[in-house]
Amino acid sequence: MSRAAHSLFAVCAPGLEPVAEAELQALGIEGRAETGGVAFNGPDAVLFRASLGLRTATRLLLRLGEFRARSFADLERHAGSLPWRRVLGPGARVRLRVSCGLSKLYHERAVAERLLAAIGSAAGATPAPANARPDEETGDDAQLFVVRVLRDVCTVSADTSGAPLYMRGYRQALARAPIRETLAAALLIAARWPGDVPLLDPLCGSGTIAIEGALIARRIPPALANTGHLPRRFRFMDWPGFAAAEFAAAVERARAAIRTRAGGPVLASDHSAGAIRAATANAERAGVRGDIEFTVRALADLRVPGPHGWLVTNAPYGVRAGDDASIRVLAREFACHVGSTLAGWTVAALTADNAMRGALGPDALERLATRNGGIPVRLRVREPVPETPARPVP
Repeated sequence: MSRAAHSLFAVCAPGLEPVAEAELQALGIEGRAETGGVAFNGPDAVLFRASLGLRTATRLLLRLGEFRARSFADLERHAGSLPWRRVLGPGARVRLRVSCGLSKLYHERAVAERLLAAIGSAAGATPAPANARPDEETGDDAQLFVVRVLRDVCTVSADTSGAPLYMRGYRQALARAPIRETLAAALLIAARWPGDVPLLDPLCGSGTIAIEGALIARRIPPALANTGHLPRRFRFMDWPGFAAAEFAAAVERARAAIRTRAGGPVLASDHSAGAIRAATANAERAGVRGDIEFTVRALADLRVPGPHGWLVTNAPYGVRAGDDASIRVLAREFACHVGSTLAGWTVAALTADNAMRGALGPDALERLATRNGGIPVRLRVREPVPETPARPVP
């Protein structure tokens, strides 16, 4: 690796680009939101800081090169001059993810074959077995290259992350239709939860929103979300010239900023005792069990710890929804609490186009639009009802 500036790209789910850009800025890194992620530049120190601290990115890519290719001859010539050895050691295995669009080169498999030949010639690497399962499932040691051919421009990037960044490692016990860690963090950031006031998820399922909230409140980087605050493994740790001492220093700085406890109460409840058991086990693995109060409680029996706070939840839809009649009942219960129990609270719910959509009332604002499990969803936020000042006594 090198102290020279890298061209980097933080990949995120569609619709989360502004959130990821704001996250980078909070980490002291200037980025530019683009379709599918955020582009930024920096040396190894910036790569390490972003890898440890980004909560909403799926993976980080290092761009090896970009060139115009309207023929396989162009592709082979330019590919042969890319700095493959920058990220590949002797005997490395490689995997390609190729997409082509609006280009003379449209056959993705043919593009992959030419690039694999170029990598083998330049760096002596070998392709991973065609039937091997991807690193998302097994932690496979093959180096992933992401290749995009769009309007005859070929962009080649090396994955720096290995297993996707949403795989924090703590979420091993699952309730029905869980939300990804990256999306849960994005909801909290987009809802503008300050981190030191009460946070409540009354439909918590596996507890992901509450756990991500506790991590934010205690300033625990997602890459250190475990009981010992040990760093997860990244793909760049296998690269030639990996700056191990500089990475260790970045980890120590991140550990030094961790708070001993959350600044305000984090509460999570669900009507299912099984879901609460799963959520409790996940929080234990994340190292934040002592920061979250878990309770078996139906939404109809909702209780709040005070007149003000943030409720952030993943409302039922898709597999999570159940039948339409139960959703209508849940929506009425939710709407009732929004107008009474939660009058002084900020209420944020990720909803699809079902009965829950209108449960926050007509004044709810849309803060985020993305997809979850293939379903279009939107984060709607209702700000607290302004308190009416008391009339002076005549």
